Amino acid sequence: MANFAKSHVPQFSVDVYQNEYLPDGGREVNAIVTVTATGGGTIGSAVAAPLYTPGHGPSAAVAIMVDCSGSMDYPPTKMRNARDATAAAIDTLRDGTHFAVVGGTHVAKEVYPGGGRLAVADATTREQAKQALRRLSAGGGTAIGTWLRLADRLLSSADVAIRHGILLTDGRNEHESPEDLRAALNDCAGRFTCDARGVGTDWEVKEVTGIASALLGTADIVADPAGLAADFTRMMETAMGKEVADVALRVWTPVGTTIRFVKQVAPTVEELTGRRTEAGPRAGDYPTGSWGDESRDYHLCVEVPAAGLGQEMLAARVSLVIPQADGSVQNLGAQGLVRAVWTDDMTASTSINPQVAHYTGQAELAQAIQQGLDLRKAGDFDGATAKLGRAVQLASVSGNADTAKLLAKVVDVVDAATGTVRLKAKVAEADEMTLETRSTKTVRVKK
Repeated sequence: MANFAKSHVPQFSVDVYQNEYLPDGGREVNAIVTVTATGGGTIGSAVAAPLYTPGHGPSAAVAIMVDCSGSMDYPPTKMRNARDATAAAIDTLRDGTHFAVVGGTHVAKEVYPGGGRLAVADATTREQAKQALRRLSAGGGTAIGTWLRLADRLLSSADVAIRHGILLTDGRNEHESPEDLRAALNDCAGRFTCDARGVGTDWEVKEVTGIASALLGTADIVADPAGLAADFTRMMETAMGKEVADVALRVWTPVGTTIRFVKQVAPTVEELTGRRTEAGPRAGDYPTGSWGDESRDYHLCVEVPAAGLGQEMLAARVSLVIPQADGSVQNLGAQGLVRAVWTDDMTASTSINPQVAHYTGQAELAQAIQQGLDLRKAGDFDGATAKLGRAVQLASVSGNADTAKLLAKVVDVVDAATGTVRLKAKVAEADEMTLETRSTKTVRVKK
């Protein structure tokens, strides 16, 4: 079993990349904010002491939700692969981690340990859980909202620092309304993070990516069920590496300034603007979920009041906080400043910061792929060709080789530089779904 012991909570840092110069009358300020968490540092007693034991990593609870609907029997190897993958994930749990396995159909069932509680990982409970998995069989429908609600009840029963879910489905959410799933996601948001995986090709990409997005986790396709064990092991290793939960990006802006948008742009594009919660006068918090040793980039766009040449102002202040249940805030001690300076130097005011340009292109790339695939499904082949051609061009310019490879399975690329493509007459369903599922993955700008 991997050893994820860490002796310290990560130290956070914030770097701001922008062109602060605006022309006379200019009002839009764009900045890329890079947040980095590195181990080895400490934030003192910032993380509640009982939840963190030096040398053992923070306390965590994990719920694994396995689709057991009837379709998991076609082919029969699919259910076996899902059982094996769940067993591999259980083997990856750090000793002392609270965990449960949920079987999902049109209802949610506790597979292990049962009784509305969580088990604590050690050699005995891991073996018991794997024995319980052998009894999993396929039959019934799919109502994912019920799985999430049961996972939430189980996870909330433990007094831990990190709460995480892993959800596997092979089909569409046919046995509850989209409103039921949305309500479940709204209720679970901010209570635990969740990675979602679709296995095979009979599931709905927007459902799986929507679950991951709402619960600040990752989404992916495992087209061949034989790849599940490796994927589950990686997911669990990442979950075990998380060291601090519920981190929010706090953005303060002065009077007269409006936030146009806040979005994560690396490692994936994630719109955060609508998730703001007010945090006192002129400040708002944007959720970022759980962190281990990692770095992420955010694009902040603010509109400032017009000012005269030579004037400058603080357009925004970005900091990292953990809001507490009692209304207080734990400050993670890192902040970045976004500035605006008005100048008549045309060269200064018209140059676009390379980070901003790169991520604007990456966000457009994700959008172009999604729009292109939607148009293709709707039978608008000219519109699809134009959008996917633009996506090929953007992937080429930004050096996003992984996305370029996925696009080349859906279109024939005539000229990547100009975005000249032809739609392929036949596209494997797995290739189209992989492109759609991974469309928001970005490459980082070379600093």
